[in-house]
Amino acid sequence: MKLPSLLLTATLALCASAQADWMDDYSEILESYVTPSGVKYAALKKNSKDTAKLKSVTAAIAKEKTPSDNNEKLSFYINAYNAWMLDKALAKYPGKGVLEGDADFFKKKTITVAGKKMSFDHLENGIIRKQFSEPRIHFAVNCASGGCPPLISEPFRGKTLDAQLTAVTRAFINSENGVKTSGKTIRVSKIFEWYAEDFGKLIPFLNRYRKSRIPLNSKIVFKHYDWNFNEAK
Repeated sequence: MKLPSLLLTATLALCASAQADWMDDYSEILESYVTPSGVKYAALKKNSKDTAKLKSVTAAIAKEKTPSDNNEKLSFYINAYNAWMLDKALAKYPGKGVLEGDADFFKKKTITVAGKKMSFDHLENGIIRKQFSEPRIHFAVNCASGGCPPLISEPFRGKTLDAQLTAVTRAFINSENGVKTSGKTIRVSKIFEWYAEDFGKLIPFLNRYRKSRIPLNSKIVFKHYDWNFNEAK
């Protein structure tokens, strides 16, 4: 009578081990090739061992079961987006960016996550935004572009997710790429226009994370978005 429970325990242990393997590999790639100024695409592309390791990460994500815990689930989806984006960006490198010659890049079903074929657009908007209603994810998912909040050099993890999301949000909002102040005008990333419904009243949202507060009567201007690769300088 104990056999089913033993089988269940063994199955869960195998799943946990498989996830640990790809997370370890993904962590090593991020630590090796992601810097505060961008991604070392050229170095990664030259290293056949690590490009194969990245392929094994996306292959594992394609077969991974979605976690049941809410934070683990959101972490999984963010990592899935970023790992697949790194893989697809690497395939296009050394072009100008992921949209070069492919205006529908984000809408094509070119990635597989937890057994489901989908697009980057669906993963971000149809799953992450729809299921979690968490505005800080906009500073965690990375589109391999200069206008995007930086990719961080570690995976997102359920146990540290809240602190990680706060850290990336604070870092972007206090950077000139995210918010640049000039007198009574603030120039902000197009992200705040594209996803305006997620942020509510923008200036109060920004002030939650700003080191220096922005006057509520400031004029808001949206900056041009840089779609060139976020390559390390």
